[in-house]
Amino acid sequence: MSRPALRSIPLDQHAKGADAVTKEPPSLDRVGATPMMAQYIEIKAANPDCLLFYRMGDFFELFFEDAEIASRALGIVLTKRGKHGGNEIPMCGVPVERSDDYLSRLIALGHRVAVCQQVEDPAEAKKRGPKSVVRREVQRLVTPGTITEDRLLDPARANLLLAVGRRKISEQAQAYGLAAIDISTGRFSLSEVADGELAAAIARHEPREIVLSEAIHSDPALARLWRDTSAAVVPLAQAELEPASAERRIREQFGVATLDGFGAFSRAEIAAAGAALLYIERTQIGARVPLSAPTREASGATLSIDAATRANLELTRTLSGERKGSLLDTIDRTVSAGGARLLAEHLAGPLTDLEAIVQRQAAVAYLTEEAALRGALRDALAGAPDLARALSRTGLGRAGPRDLAALRDGLDAAARIAERLASLQGAPRALAAIGERLAGIDSGLVAELAAALADDLPLNRRDGGFVRAGYRADIDESRELGRDSRKVIAALQARYAEESGCRTLRIKHNNMLGFYIEVPQAVGEACLKGLMRDFVHRQTMIDAMRFTSVELGELESKISGASDRVLAMEGEVFEALAALVMAQATVIADVAEALAALDVAASHAELAVELDWTRPGLDAGVAFAIEGGRHPVVEAALRRSGEPFIANDCDLSGKESGRIRLVTGPNMGGKSTFLRQNALIVVLAQMGAFVPARSAHLGLVDRLFSRVGAADDLARGHSTFMVEMVETAAILNQATRRSLVVLDEIGRGTATFDGLSIAWACLEHLHETNGCRSLFATHFHELTALSQRLSRLDNATLRVTEHRGDVVFLHEVVPGVADKSYGLQVARLAGLPKGVVARAGAILKGLEASERDRPTRRKIDDLPLFASLADAPPSEPAQAVMVDDTVGALVDELDPDAMTPREALDALYRLKRERARKA
Repeated sequence: MSRPALRSIPLDQHAKGADAVTKEPPSLDRVGATPMMAQYIEIKAANPDCLLFYRMGDFFELFFEDAEIASRALGIVLTKRGKHGGNEIPMCGVPVERSDDYLSRLIALGHRVAVCQQVEDPAEAKKRGPKSVVRREVQRLVTPGTITEDRLLDPARANLLLAVGRRKISEQAQAYGLAAIDISTGRFSLSEVADGELAAAIARHEPREIVLSEAIHSDPALARLWRDTSAAVVPLAQAELEPASAERRIREQFGVATLDGFGAFSRAEIAAAGAALLYIERTQIGARVPLSAPTREASGATLSIDAATRANLELTRTLSGERKGSLLDTIDRTVSAGGARLLAEHLAGPLTDLEAIVQRQAAVAYLTEEAALRGALRDALAGAPDLARALSRTGLGRAGPRDLAALRDGLDAAARIAERLASLQGAPRALAAIGERLAGIDSGLVAELAAALADDLPLNRRDGGFVRAGYRADIDESRELGRDSRKVIAALQARYAEESGCRTLRIKHNNMLGFYIEVPQAVGEACLKGLMRDFVHRQTMIDAMRFTSVELGELESKISGASDRVLAMEGEVFEALAALVMAQATVIADVAEALAALDVAASHAELAVELDWTRPGLDAGVAFAIEGGRHPVVEAALRRSGEPFIANDCDLSGKESGRIRLVTGPNMGGKSTFLRQNALIVVLAQMGAFVPARSAHLGLVDRLFSRVGAADDLARGHSTFMVEMVETAAILNQATRRSLVVLDEIGRGTATFDGLSIAWACLEHLHETNGCRSLFATHFHELTALSQRLSRLDNATLRVTEHRGDVVFLHEVVPGVADKSYGLQVARLAGLPKGVVARAGAILKGLEASERDRPTRRKIDDLPLFASLADAPPSEPAQAVMVDDTVGALVDELDPDAMTPREALDALYRLKRERARKA
């Protein structure tokens, strides 16, 4: 998806209104513009990299290039409005009431939007002169990473803004600081990663928007990373990101004199936090965003999974980018929005802390045994609204009455859950800790919110009517006055109709005229003849006449005054309630986190009971013993179609280093499923969940690598084979003894001997250098001979049988070696024409016969080229060989660096034949 280019904008250029304007875009000149268009041009000049939503009445209008972009993106009509510089002005608009729908579509496409509102009454503007325009200001910038509105957010997904800082470690090495902020919930975390881990860290956070300095953005070594990310990338001017100002922003945000109370942060982390807070200050136009105190994530605290592995394993998104069909979609049994977000966070960053994992498992195990408790907790959690996001909107001043009701209901549900947890006997530490966090709720706040808020609440506070009757006597009195006045209006209409003899006389109201008397045009003056002395003519319509009277005017003032007083008093109630909420913001945020953690634990327990998953054993060694393992996503798909999943064992345990299992077998036999399922079991185990297996005993994995499947990357000029080699290189260079490596069909994208050589060398490197646990699937059956040389390598194959000429895949992994690849049978199943399959069979027989009959063919494991380095014989002194000119000419034609092993072998045979002919 293409995104608009974003350039760095100094903070002082983001003015709040038309009175604080800097330079204008060169294409827009105020000279000759109407007053309204001049104001638009000024405000647009202050926000050049945003689409400007310019409020005009009930619409947000866009002009010039913004209108053209928006009309294409939203599929709305592009019209014209007047002229500027001799050209017609393109224009389009969206209704204010439906603006959130259009905003969400623009944000999804990577656009940023400046929302410009009217900030004064039109009557006040008229006092300044007939040509004065209503004052407008940009009240916020809406960007992908700074959204707070529920209607623009995915309730099950965090909406992260990620800022990147950098510090120099040495001449060759640098470290990157990451600040992850979700302003919709107040989450704020900091971490630091080494040079080569930046891409993996960004992939784990899955941010919507990335903020960084111009220097980092323009670094050639990182250009591909910023180009390939799906997040919007916003570089900031270097002058705004001075180290001293970064630390000052953090102190001001939390009202502290020093950062020591939060922990020790590196310079890179402080730089990232400062950049994030600067960007938030810019987009929120100075509004203070309520954030939790920054927490620091220790290096190596989570399982390292690079972007390619995340994509291959489809952890949170499928390869097509959808949530449905991913592991997250399969395991999600949460019942609250906060729980769904935390589950996704746990899945994206499984732990490497054994004690923390065991605590999570203990909570899940307890809830699997207590079915009644689990059901009651899940029912209560399902009734708890999204506390975190309602609290954030309240702190930002964007909350409505329904947000206060969400806080009321969420805190009430939390109090009931706390009572239930407090009564438990022998509960594990994790559940007890959740109960303690929930016990801090102030029941007085819940009672006050319940007493103040009505049952039926409007979306916006400006609509009024949200204060419960009986909460404040003065509000009740003003409401009654308004209701009585409307009765008087009805009585006045009846009296006027009777006195005039015009039964079609009506007293109506609109925003332009207020209350007015309307009678049909045809009978207007005749009906009102006796009343005309008291009436004042207002309008003559095609089919009606409109009047007012002194009596009606006085009544209107009384009604409108009562209505305005009610709205003002309700506004006071709202502000008072919001202040009570924010006084306990820290407690409420902690309660929201505790509810989410409980929901995740209950979700894991529900899943384990539903699908018969088991608790894995974990230790700090290199064990890897899975009995009856299953692929959770494939099993779920088969279950829907009524088919069973064939479970398989996998043992990669070793004493000091893990074992390597070389898996052979036909395509469609289940090799990729077997490889992936074992990687997914590791992820599930280390996030604290139960796993789809009869039993599992695993040593903690520090890094997980998966190279499964094939795809090219034409945009970067990479073929399928090049992508495969890049990903394989990353694995071989980074895997440690505690890592798990899953490789499928390495070397299949090139010539046979080239690919075989690469696969052979990769296996040796994994065995001798990395020493990691590994699953290695291949069609190169020659590699199975390596089990005789590499002590930690064993062979396994997928069972296949043939019945009446058809191949039957049994999907069972057993020790041994595949006897053939069954490629022709798979081709037949795929629907290749019968003639093609038959011809391929004949060609195959001829090739196999040719190989058997070739007298000079040697066993592959006898070739010095494929001998392991440990077994390679020492070099012997070269013997001088006299050759005639013909042989010498042939030698001169050879380019050893450009030859494949097979070409080199053929050249050697040609030289031998020529030598024999000359002899």
